[in-house]
Amino acid sequence: MAFDSLTDKLSHIFKKLRGQAKITESNIEEMLKEIRIALLEADVNFKVVKAFLENVKQKAIGQDVVGKINPSQLIVKIVHDEIVDLLGGDDCELNIKKKPTTIMFVGLQGTGKTTTAAKLANHLKNKLKKKVLLVAGDVYRPAAIDQLGQLAKSIGVEMFTMGTNVSPVEISLKAQQKAIDENYDVMIIDTAGRLSIDEQLMEELTLIKKAVNPDEVLFLVDSASGQDTYNTANTFNEKVGLTGYIMSKFDGDARGGSALSIRYLTHLPIKFIGVGEKVGDLDVFHPDRMADRILGMGDVVTLVEKAQEQFDEKEAKKTMNKMMNGTFNLDDMLHQMKQVTKLGSLGGLLRLIPGMPKITPEQQEYAEKEMRSFEIVINSMTKEERQHPEILKFSRKQRICLGSGKTMQDINKVLKKYEQSKQMMEQMAKAKKNGGFPGGGFPGGGFPGAGGFPGGFPGR
Repeated sequence: MAFDSLTDKLSHIFKKLRGQAKITESNIEEMLKEIRIALLEADVNFKVVKAFLENVKQKAIGQDVVGKINPSQLIVKIVHDEIVDLLGGDDCELNIKKKPTTIMFVGLQGTGKTTTAAKLANHLKNKLKKKVLLVAGDVYRPAAIDQLGQLAKSIGVEMFTMGTNVSPVEISLKAQQKAIDENYDVMIIDTAGRLSIDEQLMEELTLIKKAVNPDEVLFLVDSASGQDTYNTANTFNEKVGLTGYIMSKFDGDARGGSALSIRYLTHLPIKFIGVGEKVGDLDVFHPDRMADRILGMGDVVTLVEKAQEQFDEKEAKKTMNKMMNGTFNLDDMLHQMKQVTKLGSLGGLLRLIPGMPKITPEQQEYAEKEMRSFEIVINSMTKEERQHPEILKFSRKQRICLGSGKTMQDINKVLKKYEQSKQMMEQMAKAKKNGGFPGGGFPGGGFPGAGGFPGGFPGR
């Protein structure tokens, strides 16, 4: 995930300040040097780094520790607030006040523009309940039209295309008229990209913008593109006129400096981030929540929102009640496992939980493989066996092995996890009865998947 390296380095820097009674010019200068190195290594623009450090220094020097706050906590707050300012301060929503709203996607080839256009359409359709029209405006790559068509079909929205022998300007105008006539809320134009900026591309984009007068012109930024991002975005802004950014590939190993730089340097907001390859992996960008993630504080609000979107509250409460009264079975455990996977990758999920350890790609792959194995094993059981695991003796396990292609060890691992789940549920029920269980922040009063992952995720 972007910023992982920066998060580790900042955490190490802040630990050094612990135990000091006051922030002095001496220790602040040492800390600022280390932060400077960390930011530059994260590919943050040097102008941004300079301004950031000056602001932190000005706010930090000479401040006494107040109450129980120690210097490291005070510095974390100052750095957190400055990062929020770098990222734009307040949230910036899409301008979708009129009908139909026209959104124009621009950017270089290879940044994931077509996929992200579909992700945005999916977000608008499912979360904002908008009727969306996707427009295939890239006439230079027939594969782009096919890809957009497949994506549109997968999310249940219509795509407008006139093939590759019509100008993008005419396509955009005809699509806009269709959006008006058929009462669409939003239309999204997927424009062509190039491997590098050229005059032909810019002229074409300028003509499209003049023809349809879009409400949003969003530039797609590859999170791994580094400091070149600013120059490219600045050129697009000067020639076409941008209204904001979407950062793609935020789930990769990019250093993340472009996100910290581009808002400060261009004064245009980041509106969304792509956090995975699936069509649902697009998150609204919140500067304060991103600052929390960068400083290793997690992002519980986003986690709760994801859970509320994915889980049916009545079903969640029903499952939680079964957990509490001791009737939780293997069917319930499998259901909870499937619900957790809807929230996204395990690695991304853990990053949202404060204090949770990071997992390597290898650990994540192992955990996901183990979950698939659990599902195969449980699905190979009879209904009676899933509801009453205590009847699973040697002969039944042998039959499950033959039916699932798994080993006896795999069968026992599932049952061990199930027994751990029951023990944990008993402890939670006891704590709740004694008034010590707070109920949690998720629908149903607990962490989704707790029954499937006692004491941690599979593989840990």
